[in-house]
Amino acid sequence: MLASGWALATSPIVAGPEGGSFALAGKASYWVEPGRTLTVGEVEARAAGLPWSLRQPGQQDDLDGKALWIRFEAEVRGSKPWFLVVGSSGIDRVQFFRHDAGGAWVSEEAGDTVPVSRWPVPGHLPTFELAPGGDTPSTYWVRIEHNRVDFAADLGLQSQSSLLAMREREQFLMGGYFGVAALLAFVALASALAYRDRNFTAYAMYLVLFSLGQAAYLGLGAQYLWDSWLEWNAVSTFLLPGLSTVAALWFVQVVTEPARFSRLLDRMVWVLMLATLLAVLVDTWLPSRTLFGVRLVLTIGAVVLIALLIGLVWIKGNDPGIRLIALGFVPVLVMSLFPVARGLGLIPNSVLTRYGLAIGAAFEMPILFHALSLRSRRRREAQLRASALPHTDALTGLADRSTLLQHMDAAAARGRSQKHSFALLLVKLANHDAIAGEFGRETMERALVVAASHLRRAATDIDLAARVGEHEFVLLLEGPTTAEAATARAQQVVASGLRPAPALPGGLTLRLQVAMALLPDRQASAAETLEWALAALAAMRPDSRKQIRPINF
Repeated sequence: MLASGWALATSPIVAGPEGGSFALAGKASYWVEPGRTLTVGEVEARAAGLPWSLRQPGQQDDLDGKALWIRFEAEVRGSKPWFLVVGSSGIDRVQFFRHDAGGAWVSEEAGDTVPVSRWPVPGHLPTFELAPGGDTPSTYWVRIEHNRVDFAADLGLQSQSSLLAMREREQFLMGGYFGVAALLAFVALASALAYRDRNFTAYAMYLVLFSLGQAAYLGLGAQYLWDSWLEWNAVSTFLLPGLSTVAALWFVQVVTEPARFSRLLDRMVWVLMLATLLAVLVDTWLPSRTLFGVRLVLTIGAVVLIALLIGLVWIKGNDPGIRLIALGFVPVLVMSLFPVARGLGLIPNSVLTRYGLAIGAAFEMPILFHALSLRSRRRREAQLRASALPHTDALTGLADRSTLLQHMDAAAARGRSQKHSFALLLVKLANHDAIAGEFGRETMERALVVAASHLRRAATDIDLAARVGEHEFVLLLEGPTTAEAATARAQQVVASGLRPAPALPGGLTLRLQVAMALLPDRQASAAETLEWALAALAAMRPDSRKQIRPINF
């Protein structure tokens, strides 16, 4: 390999003014130094006798305690700058060497050992500018240190226009992604505080830790959030993604509630959570390739367990929204396989290993937030219905008689002081007995619920619908009302009952009769007025052809 690797490496890459990009795989030679003691001058002096090889696409190298040396030649033609880009963030140390015009060494450095603001070309990927255009090719040396995970980043040359286009595209996509994540996390936290909803609490924590983990993994945290915190930067790349795995397990445990199906499964989730958290903390305190491997195995276990929980609730879950929640986890579960496989050294770096989790999360976040919102709304509605039971009819959910009387008293007081009328529409299900005799009590109760729904649709925001008897209802029109408006509303109620309803047997319609009164028209209490109006409604014969009767106009 010595001859071929060295010979091919000395064939210069021509970087012309037309721009573009070149991969260094197949165009650069490399050598892994067993220790980390040699300087670039010493490597150059011994170069001809070292076992150089040609760097291959997708190549991975174990650099624990070692240094990777890469050598290539390039000739920049024209005045436009060209750059060397190392296609991975979170690299411990990258050094870039070349000779200046006088033969002295020019040295530049990037990676976790240097704040991003002091990199030669700040960004989330180590980037170095090649020597300006000249008549002869220049020789470049790259030295890389990287522990715990095999180094598998692609190295390439990019023109200034190509590099700027790539960065603008990444900044646009990542800005949108992290902006949406921050917004959803804020809304989820606000919902958790407002409604005391444990699901939103777990979701907010998961979103925050997952987003911070992605920022650390992609190098955006070091670029924008903790540029000068070198120790934290080196730790965060491994710590935050691990904590996001624990948060994901907790979130799944909260929303799927595995204890409903199996106590053993619930305990497995807690054990795996604690084991993963312990492994992450120990690996942070005593970093090693072995502990990182243990973390990856636990992460695989977490993925498998999450998939099991999702499958279980998909099959056995009786929550109407649980399948939508389960569906929301699928994109991240699938995409998480790529960085895990990369960490185990099974696949080289690629777009999916770098951005796979972010892509999956971009699909996951809105689905999960929508599903949790639906679940929270259903639970709040159930709580509101339960709290309203003392003031509502249990079957139809309409207001009860006492609530109606309070509203009538208030409406009468406003009407007298402001000298305007309000209307009372008393509605009766005239074919109530016929429905019960032909179809039974269950269908009769459904008919009452359907009748109540017709009254709700006929009511505006300021009106009140109530149930005041076995098959009698009242629609209180509280605002200033005329006889014509009350009649139109009564016609709407009668017509709605004649339309077929899916909840009732085919061909069955509701015969709704309405008695109307404009109030206040006499000095009487609300209870007396209601009894007077109910008596007028009871006087209407069920078989009467006239279904709307004005009482006092």
